Order: sequence, then structure tokens, then C-alpha cells
Amino acid sequence: MIRTISLALGSGGARGYAHIGVIEELEKQGYQIKSIAGSSMGALLGGLYAVGKLDEFKKWVLRLDYYDIYKLIKLSSVQGGLIDASQVFDKIALMIGDVNIEDLPIKYTAVATNLTTQKEVLFTKGKLIDAIRASIAIPTIFTAVIKDDMILVDGGVINPLPINVIALDDTDLKIAVNMDANIENKYIVNIPKEYKTSEEILYERFTKFIEKAETYVPEKLLKTKDTKKSNKDIFFILGRTVDIAQRVLSKYSIQNFKADIIIDIPRSSCEFYEFTKAYKMIEIGKMATKDTI
Repeated sequence: MIRTISLALGSGGARGYAHIGVIEELEKQGYQIKSIAGSSMGALLGGLYAVGKLDEFKKWVLRLDYYDIYKLIKLSSVQGGLIDASQVFDKIALMIGDVNIEDLPIKYTAVATNLTTQKEVLFTKGKLIDAIRASIAIPTIFTAVIKDDMILVDGGVINPLPINVIALDDTDLKIAVNMDANIENKYIVNIPKEYKTSEEILYERFTKFIEKAETYVPEKLLKTKDTKKSNKDIFFILGRTVDIAQRVLSKYSIQNFKADIIIDIPRSSCEFYEFTKAYKMIEIGKMATKDTI
């Protein structure tokens, strides 16, 4: 008998790629996903799955090369965010199309944070791409979304693991995917040569991009005893700050809202900002799901 499930997909920056592997493994094992609530990367990947474009997105991120990244990311010329990711959002919008949440084949909710009221905002209707854009607006990295009288940023700021949103769903199992598990990373991923080469090129490009970004910051804030890490201190510090806050909030969510199964993705599996680790994190998502289920 096919078992129906509701998924709470957590935020966690680049670790969120693991959601792709989780979803693929759950479907492989015969589960039917009837509902998704996502925060940040969870909202993005959950939305892509709901509209039937997750596989297309996966193929895209796995074949990104130097020139793609060069064209997609640049320093922002407006206040409120370091990175101008408009071309990334345009690419995602092109994949998703002009789709409303209420017309999706499964129940879907994206979680964002309203800085004005300091409360969560749940998107259950309206344009899917608008909901995703608000949910993934990482503070200081991407610009906030202004909607009516709301200033909307990343859902992970207030609710990184939205188990509460799926708690009352009429499904057989409630499964939460926690991207901030404080556990040892036991998963070893053998990366094929073609993906490994691409990953190295992307990492080199991203490192150069960060070096350029840091010219925006006073030099005294960049100094560190570890010179090997000095070229990524801004993103390292921002990532770790977000990780700490989200780990506390995720722990609260797990303790206070019922989920039948928690799939834990080790926080140490990759840094928050290491978006060149798609292949690795997708495979870890698969392995963690196999172990847990």
C-alpha cells in the first residue's frame, strides 16, 4: 500500500540541495508526497517539486560551469544585499512559469519572515515564484521583498523547520528534513570526475567573487589569524551566525511539534554558502533518507 506523506523541508543554505536526494529516495521507496511546507531552500526545492521541475533544476545545478556562474552572480549595486542574484531568480522563474500555489497538484506552503511584525508569513496562494523569492531572501546576502506593508526575508530567520505547518495534514506520515543536525558526518560521497572538475572550477570562481565582495567591508573586520580562511570570512561568519540561530530554532520546532520521522542532515556536511557542493549534498540526502527510513 502506498503511504502518503507530508514534508517539512528545512532551511540551511547549500545543505538544502540534500532535499533533492531526500525526495528522490522517498519516491523510490514508494511514498506519495501530498503536502510540502518549506523554508528558504526548502521552499525553493519543494516548490520546484510541486510544479514538476525538480529534475530540471537538478540537471541545471549539476552542469553549471565557470561561465554560467560568471553570468549569474555579481555584486549588488543597491542597498540591502551583497549579491545581485536577479539572473538566478530569472532562471528559476523561467523553469517554474506563471503558476499559482492554489493550482499546484499538491498542498504547498512557503514560509517567509516579516521584519515589520517579526512574525512568520505563510504563502498558501498567489504566484509560486513570488512566495519562493520571499522565502529565500537571506538577510544581507539578497535584498528583501517588499509586499504591501511587509518587509519579507528568509523564512529560516523565524521558522527554519516548519513542522507546525504540516502538523494537521491528513496524511499517513509527517516527515521533517532537518538541515542543522549537530551530528557527525559519516557519509562519504565519491564524486564522479566530471562533477568534481566542475565543482573545483565553481569553487575557484566563488572564492574570487568573495574576495571582491570583501572590498565592501572595512579591512579591520577581515583580519584573522588563519590566513587560509581570510578570503571568505564574511560568508563564513554570516553562514555560521545563521547556522547557530537556525539550529536553536529547529531544535525548538522538533521538540514542540510532532513529526513521525526526522531525517537529519549533518551540519558539518558543508558550509551554509558552499553552493558548489550540489552533487555531494544530493547524495547525502539520499543516504540519510535510506538510513532513517
